[in-house]
Amino acid sequence: MNRSRIAFALMPALMLAVTGCHKKHVAAHRPPPPPAASSSSTGTYARRDTRPSGSTSSGTALAPQPQMPPNVQGKPQVVETGLASWYGPPYAGRKGADGNVYNQNAMTAAHLSLPMGSIVRVTNLQTGQAAVVKITDRGPFVKGRILDLSLAAAKATGVYRMGIAKVRVEAWMPGPSTSPNAIPGGRWCVQIGAFEKEKDAIKLKTELMRRYSTAKVIEFPGPTGHWVRINPARPDKAHADEVADRIHVSGGAEPFLIRTD
Repeated sequence: MNRSRIAFALMPALMLAVTGCHKKHVAAHRPPPPPAASSSSTGTYARRDTRPSGSTSSGTALAPQPQMPPNVQGKPQVVETGLASWYGPPYAGRKGADGNVYNQNAMTAAHLSLPMGSIVRVTNLQTGQAAVVKITDRGPFVKGRILDLSLAAAKATGVYRMGIAKVRVEAWMPGPSTSPNAIPGGRWCVQIGAFEKEKDAIKLKTELMRRYSTAKVIEFPGPTGHWVRINPARPDKAHADEVADRIHVSGGAEPFLIRTD
């Protein structure tokens, strides 16, 4: 009787062991790893330059240059190094200095003195990223900066996340070097601002109109405040420089020398 009880008690365990031996093993699904980041161009007008800043040709394989427009040939006419920033809203949808509506998703930039339509290769000297942009606007109106990139150009060069970055600017200007568009030719003016209060801008405008009776002086609002611009009777760069040197404004507003063409 005891033996039958023991055998009866062991039967569930034996059945569990037998069925366990035939249970199908289901493997967990593991997705493949993502592809490695490509070092190829990030777009038609952008690339990553692996050369160290200031390096010379030494047989080291170089990253391909960004694609240039077919009408851009030879060496750049202007090369400069300085700080670049970027601008988007609230400028998006407003007219730029070239007369066209600013599109923050286009590969463009603003510069104080390069002729409108100039083609510029801008290289982020910290990351090596580069892009080709077209000058369509004026700026940046911040002391110490040389270039304002569109949102798209800022992302292509790595300036977007940094906000401000040291860059190399290589510019090809439209037309032959003997044309009126060549630096230091062209038409120049002096722009002062930005003023937080409109009355301060109007006060300066009135003062400049008395001082420069033959010049055209205007006051206008912008996304960052109110500005005053004086177009000298002689719009050459040398004369505009003289006008800028004589303007001293309190409150942080500074004169900027810019081209109007």
